[in-house]
Amino acid sequence: MEEKREGFGSRIGFILAAAGSAVGLGNIWRFPYLAAKYGGGIFLLTYLILVVTFGFSLMVTEISLGRKTGKSVIGAYKDADGRFGFLGPVASLVPFIITPYYCVIGGWVIKYLVTFASGQGTLATDDGYFGGFISELPGPSAYFLIFAFLTAAVVIFGVEKGIENVSKVLMPILVILSVGIAVYTMTLPGSGAGVKYYLLPNLSGFTLSKFLKMIVAAMGQLFYSMSLAMGIMVTYGSYMRKQDSIEKSTRQISFFDTLIAIIAGLIIVPSVFIFSGGDEAALNAGPGLMFVTLPKVFDSMKGGPIVGCAFFVLVAFAALTSSVSLLETMVSIVTEKFGLKRFASTLVCLLIVFILGMLSVMGYSNLSSFTVFGYQILDFFDFISNNIMMPIVALLTCILIGHIVKPAYIEEETTLNGEKFRSKGLYEVMTKFVCPVFMIIILLTPFFVDL
Repeated sequence: MEEKREGFGSRIGFILAAAGSAVGLGNIWRFPYLAAKYGGGIFLLTYLILVVTFGFSLMVTEISLGRKTGKSVIGAYKDADGRFGFLGPVASLVPFIITPYYCVIGGWVIKYLVTFASGQGTLATDDGYFGGFISELPGPSAYFLIFAFLTAAVVIFGVEKGIENVSKVLMPILVILSVGIAVYTMTLPGSGAGVKYYLLPNLSGFTLSKFLKMIVAAMGQLFYSMSLAMGIMVTYGSYMRKQDSIEKSTRQISFFDTLIAIIAGLIIVPSVFIFSGGDEAALNAGPGLMFVTLPKVFDSMKGGPIVGCAFFVLVAFAALTSSVSLLETMVSIVTEKFGLKRFASTLVCLLIVFILGMLSVMGYSNLSSFTVFGYQILDFFDFISNNIMMPIVALLTCILIGHIVKPAYIEEETTLNGEKFRSKGLYEVMTKFVCPVFMIIILLTPFFVDL
């Protein structure tokens, strides 16, 4: 007899869990530096347009596909059309690639949280602190394991008792922390110039090449930020109650996710702008922004140790809610494929996370001289998942829904509770025509534009 599939106990539980998946490291540090790099307000406007069109359409598709089939990503596509059964295994590889290195970065966040919480934040201002930490075992491996075990502990308790309950606690705290730190940052002398730099459009030096780069960057951020094309929303959709509105829930998740990303920018950009005296290079520090630049910023400001500690608590919570959704997607796939109980599936997935995660850890220490196509191991995992696999999954999903089974397949699920699908026209145009074109542009642009 087939075991009854778990599910969320409430609509708010689903929204907070899905929003928690969407709100992660990409929102807190990646979004702000991309906005600063690509014209401030121009990037924000472009991103918002993509969220309410492309992001909305793909999220509705994935949630509906999961709820309609009641299966994880590995079985959902096959149920929609047997000829696309291959897409399930392809999509399922994405969380198996992302989760291990995501937990490694989560471990770095825990390390910095411990550093600031213990009153040693000044140590993190040293230029060699971060490089020394990630290159000297067992430090990074220990924090990686702590973060991975925290993630697994939540997943083991299940959808309602674990993921839903934790999301109901962490997400409100995350909002309060982000708003509080942003308000404090914007009261600092000189912060106004940083806010203007972040929010107002800057067209200086904007060429066709830079515009294409901005589009690709915004689309890449959209995937990462909204947890799209990686099986998460299909999995969470399979846990969603039939009486809840998919359209309304999608809009609320998108709003929540985008709001936190914009607020994160109001924390980071003005702070770094003040600290650097308006030096754009400091804002374009990329991944190093969080672990190298920001500790110096916090150390230089009044009340910096407290702000720094609060900031890394915020980042840790955001990272944890996202890693939980990634691991849950893995567990759902293993459970469905091999018929294991949740506890056993979680242990299997944790072992996979440990093996692949340790490769990423050692990529900066014992295996630092080893590269794949010129990438460090962690960077290679990030590139192959975000720049290749996710756009391919999204493209094939649009072809499946837009041209094979037709949008009515999804629209039927969105109107199951008797509500009208108000965005039906937009959804059909995006799924059939616009989204596939965007995906092709993302896949081809690196061959013609130096990113």
